[in-house]
Amino acid sequence: MLAFLGVLLVIWLVLAVLGFVIKGLFWLAIIGIVLFLATAAYGAVKGRAKVR
Repeated sequence: MLAFLGVLLVIWLVLAVLGFVIKGLFWLAIIGIVLFLATAAYGAVKGRAKVR
């Protein structure tokens, strides 16, 4: 019974770590997209100001 509980604890630990890793990568991707769009918008505005 103790070995079964140990195996379950290891499985839950692995699942918890995977959840944090996947969530962390998801939020990192969202931040990267937002910063990319902000930089593109800033470049577009600066580019238009330079043309005039």
